Amino acid sequence: MPQQTKRAKFDWHGEFEPKAKTGSAKKPAAAPYSKGKATKAPKNPLFEKRPRNFGIGQDIQPPRDLSRFVKWPEYVRLQRQKVILNQRLKVPPAIAQFANTLDKNTATNLFKLLNKYRPESKQEKKARLDAAAKDIADGKKADAKADGKKPLFVKYGLNHCVALIEAKKAALVVIAADVDPIELVVFLPALCRKMGVPYVIVKSKASIGALVHKKTAAVALIQEVRSEDERELANLVSAAKANYLDKAEEIRRHWGGGHLSQRSNHKLAKRAKIAALQPKPVAAPAPVAVAEDDE
Repeated sequence: MPQQTKRAKFDWHGEFEPKAKTGSAKKPAAAPYSKGKATKAPKNPLFEKRPRNFGIGQDIQPPRDLSRFVKWPEYVRLQRQKVILNQRLKVPPAIAQFANTLDKNTATNLFKLLNKYRPESKQEKKARLDAAAKDIADGKKADAKADGKKPLFVKYGLNHCVALIEAKKAALVVIAADVDPIELVVFLPALCRKMGVPYVIVKSKASIGALVHKKTAAVALIQEVRSEDERELANLVSAAKANYLDKAEEIRRHWGGGHLSQRSNHKLAKRAKIAALQPKPVAAPAPVAVAEDDE
């Protein structure tokens, strides 16, 4: 009787089921430098998780810069709105010229010179008068010009300065750019140009005020200086003429303002980009006239 061979086993779906191999399966080698399973440190049950919810009316918000949401005092809001309006609106040349202030180095040299000719303060005047009274009491003759030098001081006060400019007695005029209302000094540059008096515009009325022992001052001028300071004054006068008097026609025609905000600029750039991507309409070809053949 012939030996029966083992048939392959089929499952009830009719699919072939291969015979399972017997033997020991080889395990793959472990990856080099592999990290083992991270063991979690045991947690203390006394410390509970308390996640915070920063929604409206929930937990206290973390500290952050909230200056954007601060309700500022009225004077702060007004001065900020004034700056923005001067940037957005078209500003006429008579007012726009006050944005062209003296550069920092020249302004520093200017105030160094003017500080030598500060008017005397109340304390200095009192000390001088007391000394003069003491000399008179002792029988000495009080002489105002005992040192032989003329007292030279910076002149201030709007009406006083205007009178000196009209009389052409000013060597250099200093005008503040942040005077409020600006109508107080808006005519001074034109007056100085008409009279041929050199002038400069500085940023702060407080710096002129500190020069003359006041909180603020709109305008100041100097008439004469001592011989040792004449060269320095000549340099400042030449700088004033180059920056202001020689550019009178340009200043008269230059309007200020008209600057859009960053958000508006981005919006316009976005519109221009979209318009550039759109296909341009193709013009229809002109009709060609056909000549009729003579019969």
